[in-house]
Amino acid sequence: MIMIRAIVRPEKSGEIMHSLLEAGYPALTKIEVAGRGKQRGLRLGDVVYDEIPKEMLMIVIPEHEKDFVVRAILDSARTGEKGAYGDGKIFINTVDDAYTISTGKKAL
Repeated sequence: MIMIRAIVRPEKSGEIMHSLLEAGYPALTKIEVAGRGKQRGLRLGDVVYDEIPKEMLMIVIPEHEKDFVVRAILDSARTGEKGAYGDGKIFINTVDDAYTISTGKKAL
């Protein structure tokens, strides 16, 4: 199993979630986060916004489905055809085990 964490623009999270749902991946977790990337925040005149609102979507899937899910996220999260600074990042990690709390059974 792997966990995919996508940090994306808040206005794109609904589109990404819909895309994943339509592709057969309804289960995920969404968390409001804030941060900055290479652009080091946002400057508007004399004001610098050091932390920009983002949303993190987390999904755990079988490893062999990784490329499909990553492509679905990329296609839904990208701004325009070429993308733009601040569109986000995708992180992928191995998941050793997962358990369903209500049953205590090993998941996936």
